[in-house]
Amino acid sequence: MAKQNSFVKNLKNISKLINSLLEQNLNKLKFNNLKILAGNNKIILTVVAVFIFFISYLLVPTFYKQDDISKKLKNELLSKFNLDFTFNQKLNYNFFPRPHFTSEDSLIVKNQKNIAEINQITIYVSLDNLFTIKNFNINEVILEKANFELNNKNSNFFFKILNNNFLDANLKIKNSNFFFRNSDKEVLFINKIKNMNYYYDQSELKNTLYSENEIFNTPFSLEVIDHEDEKKLYSKLNLDFAKLQIENIFNYDGDNKSGLANLFFNKKKSLVNYKTNKNFFEFNYYNELEKKNFLYNGKFNFKPFYSTLKGDAEEINISYLFGKNAIISELLRTGIFNSKNIDFKLNINANKIQNNQNFVNFDLKSKIQEGLIDIDNTKIEWKDRSIIKLTDTLIFVKDGKLFLDGKSKINITNIKNIYKFFLTPKNFRKKIKIIDLGFSYSFDEKALMINDIIIDGKYKKKVNNELNNIYFRGSSMQNKIYLKNMINNLLKAYVG
Repeated sequence: MAKQNSFVKNLKNISKLINSLLEQNLNKLKFNNLKILAGNNKIILTVVAVFIFFISYLLVPTFYKQDDISKKLKNELLSKFNLDFTFNQKLNYNFFPRPHFTSEDSLIVKNQKNIAEINQITIYVSLDNLFTIKNFNINEVILEKANFELNNKNSNFFFKILNNNFLDANLKIKNSNFFFRNSDKEVLFINKIKNMNYYYDQSELKNTLYSENEIFNTPFSLEVIDHEDEKKLYSKLNLDFAKLQIENIFNYDGDNKSGLANLFFNKKKSLVNYKTNKNFFEFNYYNELEKKNFLYNGKFNFKPFYSTLKGDAEEINISYLFGKNAIISELLRTGIFNSKNIDFKLNINANKIQNNQNFVNFDLKSKIQEGLIDIDNTKIEWKDRSIIKLTDTLIFVKDGKLFLDGKSKINITNIKNIYKFFLTPKNFRKKIKIIDLGFSYSFDEKALMINDIIIDGKYKKKVNNELNNIYFRGSSMQNKIYLKNMINNLLKAYVG
């Protein structure tokens, strides 16, 4: 043992001497002297000897026992990242391009349960102190093709990793997934991790997480900085496809957490206050630019998982919700709501409709359940003339375009004012109470088609034949003359 220690001690001394000589003399070399150096056999032999020694130094870890290496790396990973790894396969050593160990089929264990299965782990160690296992220093770890199992109890797993010291070691996760399950172990969603990186930000002097992900086929990036002294997390979420950015400050001190988020959507700023614990997530949304005339509030329950969102507005622009480039329309196109595990309700009340003063008291009722999206029982009033109610509705995507199909029941409260508004000839003015019709609307083309009109319970073929010549598109729905002629032609067919 004494001879072995003496050998290791001598190798260390030689290594230090070579490093010192290299640092002193390499900068003095000139290109013109290379020919002289190349012709000097002593220098060539010295260079070869140094190279052989350096390669030998890099190969030292190959002589260590597998159990000793596994135990040392396992303890180092637990100390640096507070992650308990289990290596099911042999740890293989390689010094190119820099010293590292690799292993397949590894696990991360937490509370005696497997929280992650890792296809491959790569552990990079520092060039210093390769002579003894005791002095191994991990400076980077890469997990590839890992599957993480998360639920409500360990949902903060990735954020808790930030509590460790990344000053001299980074942690990366690539091409992986995490599965979030409910209490019945059903998968609520799968988040694909393309590239996740934990590191120490020298400018912020804080631990930082940056991750590129995909959920429900929707790509997004997330940056998180841990202000551990204040018990706060700063995060920035980017959804480029929707032109949405969310900057958030999250207070995680205590059981009940709270936060404040600024939303930037198409250069418009909104504000969200929220609170959460292990059972629910509640929030209030407030559009600052609209001078407090638009407010959302909602709640997400985790046991069981369902959500309800409500909104009130003095005036609302429907294109913000279902316009061609609106966020809800973009999310529908991605298929984000197709999961059968989603139970989502959205209700909005507005006194007025922007750019259409004839409509008032808009009451939107929508729900997403088992992959179906409908707005049944949505109501809107045409001033004091009629109440329009939607039934049997379905919003769907076909060939990349967004459509709404459904039926509508129109209860006419003042037929005289309707005839007056459309300047209907007196011989066409017949008493009408209820109109039922079917319709199909394309959000992308802003086109509306109406079919199967039934007036006061009676279907008239002549009226429906007239509908074949009617096709609302773009501004035609706002054109009073076009509407007047269309309505009067239908009334003519109905009376005749």
